[in-house]
Amino acid sequence: MAGVLKGDTVILKDQKEGSQLYNRGNYGYPLSGGGIELDLIEATYLVECNRLTVTHNGKERPFEYLFSYSSSNYDEFDIKYIVYRDIRQRGFVVKNESGDFDMAVFPRGMTLSNSRPQYYLKAVSERTAFDISTFRENVKETNNKGKQLLYGVVDEEGDLTYYIMSTKDPVGFIDSEPEGKALGIVVRDRVFVFDRKDSELLRSSAFYGKMISDVLQLSLIESCHLMEKGILKVVTADGDCVTLDELKASGREFQDEFDLRLRAFSDLRRRGLVVKTGFKYGTHFRVYEKSPDDCHARYLVHSVSGTNRTMWPEISRAVRLSGGVKKEILFCRVTDRTEYMEFKWFRP
Repeated sequence: MAGVLKGDTVILKDQKEGSQLYNRGNYGYPLSGGGIELDLIEATYLVECNRLTVTHNGKERPFEYLFSYSSSNYDEFDIKYIVYRDIRQRGFVVKNESGDFDMAVFPRGMTLSNSRPQYYLKAVSERTAFDISTFRENVKETNNKGKQLLYGVVDEEGDLTYYIMSTKDPVGFIDSEPEGKALGIVVRDRVFVFDRKDSELLRSSAFYGKMISDVLQLSLIESCHLMEKGILKVVTADGDCVTLDELKASGREFQDEFDLRLRAFSDLRRRGLVVKTGFKYGTHFRVYEKSPDDCHARYLVHSVSGTNRTMWPEISRAVRLSGGVKKEILFCRVTDRTEYMEFKWFRP
Protein backbone atom coordinates (compact mmCIF):
# COMPACT_ATOMS: atom_id res chain seq x y z
CA MET A 1 0.00 0.00 0.00
CA ALA A 2 1.22 3.48 -0.80
CA GLY A 3 0.59 6.80 0.89
CA VAL A 4 1.73 10.40 0.52
CA LEU A 5 2.99 12.46 3.45
CA LYS A 6 1.25 15.83 3.61
CA GLY A 7 1.88 17.98 6.67
CA ASP A 8 0.91 15.95 9.72
CA THR A 9 -0.99 13.19 7.89
CA VAL A 10 -0.42 10.46 5.32
CA ILE A 11 -3.06 10.17 2.57
CA LEU A 12 -4.00 6.92 0.84
CA LYS A 13 -6.06 7.81 -2.21
CA ASP A 14 -6.64 4.27 -3.43
CA GLN A 15 -10.15 3.43 -2.30
CA LYS A 16 -9.60 -0.34 -2.12
CA GLU A 17 -6.39 -0.09 -0.11
CA GLY A 18 -7.86 2.54 2.20
CA SER A 19 -10.98 0.46 2.80
CA GLN A 20 -8.86 -2.57 3.63
CA LEU A 21 -6.80 -0.69 6.20
CA TYR A 22 -9.82 0.94 7.78
CA ASN A 23 -12.26 -1.98 7.81
CA ARG A 24 -9.86 -4.82 8.57
CA GLY A 25 -7.08 -3.11 10.43
CA ASN A 26 -9.02 -0.25 12.05
CA TYR A 27 -6.47 2.31 10.85
CA GLY A 28 -7.11 5.84 9.68
CA TYR A 29 -10.12 8.01 9.00
CA PRO A 30 -12.26 7.73 5.81
CA LEU A 31 -12.11 10.58 3.32
CA SER A 32 -15.00 11.76 1.19
CA GLY A 33 -14.69 10.26 -2.25
CA GLY A 34 -12.70 7.25 -1.01
CA GLY A 35 -9.32 6.65 0.53
CA ILE A 36 -8.25 7.29 4.10
CA GLU A 37 -6.15 9.69 6.15
CA LEU A 38 -3.59 8.28 8.59
CA ASP A 39 -2.09 10.21 11.47
CA LEU A 40 1.69 10.15 11.84
CA ILE A 41 1.77 7.51 14.57
CA GLU A 42 -0.38 5.10 12.56
CA ALA A 43 1.60 5.70 9.37
CA THR A 44 4.97 5.25 11.09
CA TYR A 45 3.82 2.01 12.66
CA LEU A 46 2.53 0.64 9.35
CA VAL A 47 5.83 1.54 7.65
CA GLU A 48 7.75 -0.27 10.41
CA CYS A 49 5.52 -3.33 9.85
CA ASN A 50 6.20 -3.19 6.10
CA ARG A 51 2.50 -2.74 5.38
CA LEU A 52 2.84 0.75 3.92
CA THR A 53 5.24 2.79 1.80
CA VAL A 54 5.26 6.57 2.16
CA THR A 55 6.50 9.16 -0.30
CA HIS A 56 7.40 12.75 0.56
CA ASN A 57 8.43 15.39 -1.96
CA GLY A 58 8.35 12.76 -4.68
CA LYS A 59 10.65 10.28 -2.93
CA GLU A 60 9.87 7.08 -1.07
CA ARG A 61 10.91 7.48 2.57
CA PRO A 62 12.07 4.74 4.98
CA PHE A 63 10.92 4.22 8.56
CA GLU A 64 13.82 6.27 9.97
CA TYR A 65 12.83 9.29 7.90
CA LEU A 66 9.20 9.13 8.91
CA PHE A 67 10.09 8.64 12.60
CA SER A 68 12.45 11.65 12.56
CA TYR A 69 9.97 13.77 10.63
CA SER A 70 7.17 12.89 13.04
CA SER A 71 9.35 13.57 16.08
CA SER A 72 10.05 17.08 14.85
CA ASN A 73 6.35 17.78 14.23
CA TYR A 74 4.70 15.92 17.11
CA ASP A 75 5.36 16.70 20.78
CA GLU A 76 6.83 13.65 22.59
CA PHE A 77 6.26 11.53 19.51
CA ASP A 78 8.81 8.91 20.60
CA ILE A 79 7.02 8.26 23.90
CA LYS A 80 3.58 8.09 22.33
CA TYR A 81 4.84 5.89 19.51
CA ILE A 82 6.37 3.34 21.91
CA VAL A 83 3.09 3.07 23.81
CA TYR A 84 0.95 2.93 20.65
CA ARG A 85 3.19 0.25 19.14
CA ASP A 86 3.07 -1.89 22.28
CA ILE A 87 -0.71 -1.69 22.67
CA ARG A 88 -1.23 -2.52 18.99
CA GLN A 89 1.08 -5.51 19.20
CA ARG A 90 -0.92 -6.78 22.17
CA GLY A 91 -3.97 -7.06 19.93
CA PHE A 92 -5.88 -3.91 20.87
CA VAL A 93 -7.38 -1.40 18.49
CA VAL A 94 -6.05 2.07 19.31
CA LYS A 95 -7.11 5.47 18.04
CA ASN A 96 -5.07 8.56 18.78
CA GLU A 97 -6.90 11.31 20.65
CA SER A 98 -6.49 15.03 21.06
CA GLY A 99 -7.01 16.91 24.33
CA ASP A 100 -6.33 15.46 27.78
CA PHE A 101 -5.78 11.87 26.60
CA ASP A 102 -3.39 10.47 24.01
CA MET A 103 -5.26 7.37 22.90
CA ALA A 104 -8.56 5.55 23.10
CA VAL A 105 -8.12 1.79 23.55
CA PHE A 106 -10.84 -0.59 22.46
CA PRO A 107 -11.42 -4.05 23.98
CA ARG A 108 -9.13 -6.74 22.61
CA GLY A 109 -10.65 -8.53 19.64
CA MET A 110 -13.18 -5.79 18.95
CA THR A 111 -13.32 -3.26 16.12
CA LEU A 112 -14.24 0.38 15.70
CA SER A 113 -17.60 -0.56 14.23
CA ASN A 114 -18.81 -2.92 16.97
CA SER A 115 -17.45 -1.48 20.22
CA ARG A 116 -16.66 1.61 22.23
CA PRO A 117 -13.35 2.49 23.92
CA GLN A 118 -12.62 0.68 27.17
CA TYR A 119 -9.70 2.88 28.28
CA TYR A 120 -8.41 6.37 27.81
CA LEU A 121 -4.64 6.17 27.76
CA LYS A 122 -1.94 8.71 28.55
CA ALA A 123 1.62 8.01 27.40
CA VAL A 124 4.32 9.54 29.61
CA SER A 125 8.04 9.33 30.26
CA GLU A 126 9.26 8.08 33.63
CA ARG A 127 10.93 11.49 34.02
CA THR A 128 7.63 13.35 33.77
CA ALA A 129 6.71 15.39 36.82
CA PHE A 130 3.03 15.61 37.64
CA ASP A 131 0.70 16.97 40.27
CA ILE A 132 -1.94 14.88 41.97
CA SER A 133 -4.75 17.24 41.01
CA THR A 134 -4.21 16.30 37.35
CA PHE A 135 -4.93 12.67 38.18
CA ARG A 136 -8.10 13.64 39.98
CA GLU A 137 -9.42 15.55 36.98
CA ASN A 138 -8.41 12.81 34.54
CA VAL A 139 -10.04 10.10 36.63
CA LYS A 140 -13.18 12.18 37.02
CA GLU A 141 -13.42 12.76 33.26
CA THR A 142 -12.91 9.11 32.34
CA ASN A 143 -15.43 7.97 34.98
CA ASN A 144 -18.00 10.41 33.63
CA LYS A 145 -17.55 8.86 30.20
CA GLY A 146 -17.80 5.31 31.52
CA LYS A 147 -14.13 4.52 30.77
CA GLN A 148 -11.06 3.58 32.80
CA LEU A 149 -7.92 5.69 32.97
CA LEU A 150 -4.72 3.96 31.91
CA TYR A 151 -1.18 5.35 32.02
CA GLY A 152 1.64 3.90 29.94
CA VAL A 153 4.98 4.90 31.49
CA VAL A 154 8.08 4.57 29.32
CA ASP A 155 11.43 4.20 31.07
CA GLU A 156 14.82 5.29 29.71
CA GLU A 157 15.35 1.93 27.99
CA GLY A 158 11.96 2.04 26.28
CA ASP A 159 10.35 -0.56 28.53
CA LEU A 160 6.72 -0.01 29.47
CA THR A 161 4.76 -0.20 32.70
CA TYR A 162 1.02 0.34 32.78
CA TYR A 163 -1.05 1.68 35.65
CA ILE A 164 -4.81 1.78 36.11
CA MET A 165 -5.88 4.96 37.90
CA SER A 166 -9.12 5.12 39.88
CA THR A 167 -10.76 6.68 42.90
CA LYS A 168 -11.42 4.62 46.01
CA ASP A 169 -13.88 4.85 48.90
CA PRO A 170 -12.28 2.81 51.70
CA VAL A 171 -14.64 1.73 54.48
CA GLY A 172 -14.04 -0.34 57.60
CA PHE A 173 -16.06 -2.07 60.31
CA ILE A 174 -15.07 -0.18 63.47
CA ASP A 175 -18.25 1.82 63.75
CA SER A 176 -17.80 3.77 66.99
CA GLU A 177 -15.25 5.68 69.06
CA PRO A 178 -14.61 4.88 72.77
CA GLU A 179 -17.05 6.34 75.28
CA GLY A 180 -15.25 7.97 78.16
CA LYS A 181 -12.10 10.01 78.76
CA ALA A 182 -8.59 8.72 79.31
CA LEU A 183 -5.54 10.46 80.77
CA GLY A 184 -2.19 10.44 78.98
CA ILE A 185 1.27 11.80 79.79
CA VAL A 186 3.28 13.30 76.95
CA VAL A 187 6.96 12.36 76.76
CA ARG A 188 8.77 13.84 73.75
CA ASP A 189 6.93 12.51 70.68
CA ARG A 190 4.65 9.98 72.41
CA VAL A 191 1.79 9.92 74.88
CA PHE A 192 1.65 7.18 77.52
CA VAL A 193 -1.51 5.95 79.23
CA PHE A 194 -0.62 4.25 82.52
CA ASP A 195 -4.05 3.62 83.99
CA ARG A 196 -5.22 0.14 83.05
CA LYS A 197 -8.88 1.09 82.68
CA ASP A 198 -7.97 4.02 80.45
CA SER A 199 -5.75 1.78 78.35
CA GLU A 200 -8.56 -0.74 78.02
CA LEU A 201 -10.96 2.02 77.00
CA LEU A 202 -8.77 3.06 74.06
CA ARG A 203 -7.45 -0.33 73.11
CA SER A 204 -10.18 -2.92 73.50
CA SER A 205 -12.70 -1.91 70.82
CA ALA A 206 -11.07 0.96 68.91
CA PHE A 207 -7.52 -0.43 68.72
CA TYR A 208 -5.62 2.78 69.44
CA GLY A 209 -1.96 2.65 70.39
CA LYS A 210 0.32 -0.23 71.28
CA MET A 211 0.84 -1.92 74.62
CA ILE A 212 4.37 -1.76 76.05
CA SER A 213 4.21 -4.06 79.04
CA ASP A 214 1.16 -2.70 80.92
CA VAL A 215 1.37 0.80 79.43
CA LEU A 216 -0.45 2.00 76.31
CA GLN A 217 1.71 4.06 73.96
CA LEU A 218 -0.01 6.51 71.60
CA SER A 219 1.49 8.44 68.71
CA LEU A 220 1.06 12.21 68.62
CA ILE A 221 -1.31 11.85 65.66
CA GLU A 222 -3.48 9.38 67.57
CA SER A 223 -3.37 11.63 70.62
CA CYS A 224 -4.39 14.76 68.72
CA HIS A 225 -7.25 12.89 67.08
CA LEU A 226 -8.46 11.59 70.44
CA MET A 227 -8.19 15.07 71.98
CA GLU A 228 -10.26 16.51 69.12
CA LYS A 229 -12.89 13.88 69.92
CA GLY A 230 -12.83 14.75 73.62
CA ILE A 231 -11.69 11.23 74.50
CA LEU A 232 -8.19 12.03 75.79
CA LYS A 233 -6.72 14.51 78.25
CA VAL A 234 -2.97 15.07 78.02
CA VAL A 235 -0.65 16.37 80.73
CA THR A 236 3.11 16.74 81.12
CA ALA A 237 5.18 14.60 83.47
CA ASP A 238 4.82 17.45 85.99
CA GLY A 239 1.05 17.35 85.75
CA ASP A 240 0.57 20.51 83.66
CA CYS A 241 -2.30 20.37 81.17
CA VAL A 242 -1.40 20.29 77.48
CA THR A 243 -3.80 21.92 75.03
CA LEU A 244 -4.63 20.49 71.63
CA ASP A 245 -2.84 23.39 69.93
CA GLU A 246 0.28 22.77 72.02
CA LEU A 247 0.25 19.06 71.18
CA LYS A 248 -0.16 19.82 67.49
CA ALA A 249 2.73 22.28 67.65
CA SER A 250 4.86 19.55 69.20
CA GLY A 251 3.81 17.17 66.44
CA ARG A 252 4.92 19.63 63.76
CA GLU A 253 8.37 19.76 65.35
CA PHE A 254 8.81 16.00 65.25
CA GLN A 255 7.09 15.09 61.98
CA ASP A 256 6.93 16.61 58.51
CA GLU A 257 3.46 17.47 57.19
CA PHE A 258 1.93 16.65 60.56
CA ASP A 259 -1.35 18.47 59.90
CA LEU A 260 -1.73 16.72 56.54
CA ARG A 261 -1.24 13.33 58.13
CA LEU A 262 -3.62 14.16 60.96
CA ARG A 263 -6.36 15.10 58.49
CA ALA A 264 -5.92 11.80 56.64
CA PHE A 265 -5.77 9.81 59.89
CA SER A 266 -8.98 11.37 61.22
CA ASP A 267 -10.82 10.78 57.97
CA LEU A 268 -9.77 7.13 57.85
CA ARG A 269 -10.93 6.65 61.45
CA ARG A 270 -14.23 8.32 60.55
CA ARG A 271 -14.64 5.70 57.85
CA GLY A 272 -14.44 2.90 60.42
CA LEU A 273 -10.86 1.90 59.65
CA VAL A 274 -8.03 1.11 62.07
CA VAL A 275 -4.95 3.18 61.26
CA LYS A 276 -1.37 2.33 62.23
CA THR A 277 1.98 3.71 61.16
CA GLY A 278 3.20 2.65 57.73
CA PHE A 279 6.85 3.46 58.42
CA LYS A 280 8.19 -0.03 57.71
CA TYR A 281 6.46 0.09 54.31
CA GLY A 282 7.71 3.57 53.46
CA THR A 283 4.23 5.12 53.65
CA HIS A 284 2.37 7.18 56.24
CA PHE A 285 -0.15 4.55 57.32
CA ARG A 286 -1.14 0.93 57.10
CA VAL A 287 -4.88 0.53 57.37
CA TYR A 288 -7.09 -2.32 58.61
CA GLU A 289 -10.78 -2.86 57.90
CA LYS A 290 -11.28 -4.42 61.35
CA SER A 291 -9.24 -5.60 64.34
CA PRO A 292 -5.51 -5.91 63.53
CA ASP A 293 -5.58 -9.06 65.64
CA ASP A 294 -7.98 -10.71 63.19
CA CYS A 295 -6.79 -9.55 59.75
CA HIS A 296 -3.92 -8.13 57.75
CA ALA A 297 -3.81 -4.50 56.68
CA ARG A 298 -5.63 -4.06 53.38
CA TYR A 299 -4.30 -0.61 52.47
CA LEU A 300 -1.14 1.42 52.57
CA VAL A 301 -2.06 5.10 52.60
CA HIS A 302 0.13 8.07 51.79
CA SER A 303 -1.30 11.54 52.43
CA VAL A 304 -0.49 14.34 49.98
CA SER A 305 -1.48 17.95 49.59
CA GLY A 306 -3.90 19.06 46.90
CA THR A 307 -1.02 20.51 44.87
CA ASN A 308 1.48 17.70 45.47
CA ARG A 309 4.02 17.17 42.68
CA THR A 310 5.97 13.95 42.32
CA MET A 311 7.80 11.75 39.81
CA TRP A 312 6.87 8.39 38.33
CA PRO A 313 9.71 6.46 40.03
CA GLU A 314 8.08 7.33 43.38
CA ILE A 315 4.77 5.91 42.18
CA SER A 316 6.53 2.85 40.83
CA ARG A 317 8.25 2.15 44.16
CA ALA A 318 5.00 2.56 46.10
CA VAL A 319 2.99 0.29 43.77
CA ARG A 320 5.73 -2.33 43.60
CA LEU A 321 6.12 -2.42 47.38
CA SER A 322 2.39 -2.61 48.05
CA GLY A 323 2.04 -5.43 45.54
CA GLY A 324 4.94 -7.28 47.16
CA VAL A 325 3.21 -7.25 50.55
CA LYS A 326 -0.27 -7.89 49.04
CA LYS A 327 -1.78 -4.54 49.92
CA GLU A 328 -3.45 -1.74 47.99
CA ILE A 329 -1.67 1.62 47.81
CA LEU A 330 -3.90 4.68 48.18
CA PHE A 331 -2.93 8.33 47.94
CA CYS A 332 -5.08 10.49 50.20
CA ARG A 333 -5.39 13.94 48.64
CA VAL A 334 -6.10 16.49 51.35
CA THR A 335 -7.70 19.83 50.44
CA ASP A 336 -10.89 21.19 51.99
CA ARG A 337 -11.92 17.54 51.88
CA THR A 338 -10.16 14.19 51.62
CA GLU A 339 -10.31 11.84 48.63
CA TYR A 340 -8.48 8.66 47.77
CA MET A 341 -6.81 7.64 44.52
CA GLU A 342 -5.51 4.20 43.70
CA PHE A 343 -2.53 3.43 41.46
CA LYS A 344 -2.64 -0.22 40.38
CA TRP A 345 -0.14 -2.07 38.20
CA PHE A 346 -1.86 -3.35 35.06
CA ARG A 347 -0.95 -5.88 32.39
CA PRO A 348 -2.89 -5.32 29.14
